[in-house]
Amino acid sequence: MEIHSLEVFRTVARHGSITSAARALSYTQSAVSRQIATLEAELGGRLFDRLPRGVALTEEGRCLLDHVEAVLDRLETARRDLAALRGLGAGRLRVGAFPTAVAALVPRALATFRAAHPEIAVSLIEGRTPGLLERLAAGDADVAVVSAAVDRPIDADRFDLHHLLDERLLVAVPRNHRLARRRTVRLAELAEDAFITGSATDERALLRAYLPPNFQPRVDIIAADWTGKLGCVAAGLGVALVPALAARAAPADIVLLRLHRDDASTRRIFAATLAGRTRPPAVTRLLGILDEVAAAIPT
Repeated sequence: MEIHSLEVFRTVARHGSITSAARALSYTQSAVSRQIATLEAELGGRLFDRLPRGVALTEEGRCLLDHVEAVLDRLETARRDLAALRGLGAGRLRVGAFPTAVAALVPRALATFRAAHPEIAVSLIEGRTPGLLERLAAGDADVAVVSAAVDRPIDADRFDLHHLLDERLLVAVPRNHRLARRRTVRLAELAEDAFITGSATDERALLRAYLPPNFQPRVDIIAADWTGKLGCVAAGLGVALVPALAARAAPADIVLLRLHRDDASTRRIFAATLAGRTRPPAVTRLLGILDEVAAAIPT
């Protein structure tokens, strides 16, 4: 059965007349008659009794009408729901982001998105890039803001990568540090300083990825989160590398220095989605907002 034939059948049933139904549908009377005859032939039964004035549903016709009403009503609901999704009037948006992206970039973008589209249910998942990519692959997130070193690119066969910005690494030192009044520093000048990192293994890998191979930082203190890490820097226990996106989280008693251009390292920030998948309208809109927010953040 074609949907069009069911709509014609319902219109005839409601009007009790093929002529009136044809007028309501802007069809010819013969076209409506053919649609009804085709439907009756397909179902193998008479749906209407033809009367001197109009038509009347048969018992089979009344039985069919109940089902047709339900089917067409569900289709209309589906059309409305799809229109709402396309118009961002309904749906959900599940966003993943690595920790320093949650310091400023992603929250600002989500706040702008939510203000413009309050009907969309927004959720945020924080995690490291490898875990976020796996959540994307598992269908647990719609988009993930992730980072990658230049020499360790993300698998472009699995993920579509929307480039947002390239982020510098800064050096956090206490205010009484011997280099605190400088605008930029060379890595060689930090050779005697202990570096405070977030873990004994992952962060060492991070340092190796972003710093020249001939520079081997000494790691004495491990602090799991940024509050502890920067607190240790402020107390004079060492220095730390701080991504530019996390700069706003730095307390007043530390100083953030740029690395000299010969030592400077950057990491690339992307909004990742699954490769080969159609992006939901909400994701497409968020990508545009992330572009705007990223362009306004000094890196």
